[in-house]
Amino acid sequence: MFKKTSFMLAGTLMLMAAIVMVSKPALLDMQAEAASENGAQAESSLVRSHSPILGQADAPVTIVEFFDPACEACRAFYPLTKRILETYPEKVRLIVRYTPFHGDVSDKAIRVLEVARRQGVFEPVLEALLARQEQWASHGSFDESAILEIASEAGLDRAAAEEQLTSADVQAVIDQDMADVRANQIRQTPTFFINGEPLDPFGMQALIDAVERHVQATSEAEDGQ
Repeated sequence: MFKKTSFMLAGTLMLMAAIVMVSKPALLDMQAEAASENGAQAESSLVRSHSPILGQADAPVTIVEFFDPACEACRAFYPLTKRILETYPEKVRLIVRYTPFHGDVSDKAIRVLEVARRQGVFEPVLEALLARQEQWASHGSFDESAILEIASEAGLDRAAAEEQLTSADVQAVIDQDMADVRANQIRQTPTFFINGEPLDPFGMQALIDAVERHVQATSEAEDGQ
């Protein structure tokens, strides 16, 4: 287990206080199903087979994040979720759900991310776009060429991507994720679920604590077998 104090990042918390207005989503009576015996990802309105997965695919603790790459709060949370995955490499996975709440800029970045997933470079492209978010999405600005340039530098095949961005397959993924955004009453990004339970109260320390509880419960269950 890691110490709570290791995540008390004052500057980041000040950023969150300034930019996040949290409306509590209704408690949902649902939980992502476990992967089937053949390793295929079971479907639910929280977890889809197409959803990007960071961490070990069959980890017993699942964080689902409704995520907008143009969202400053999502950028602020990413180092924390990455650290959690590094702390529990065999216990925790992160599933990303596309949530384009910032209009055209979000839609474009999400299309690039989905094509990156299909090309096998989702994580490096994600990290590059978040690290340079101010370059392409600062104060609502929209620099489409910068998104593709940054993604290409991170490993995206730009020529292939430009043909895939508006494909029916990519559109179907976005449409499904938006349907799930509505089904789960998502009103802000990021919104987190841990093993199907909404994160409530919301916050960095609350996410740490919730993951730690689920990891501990999973470990105790395994020890009791």
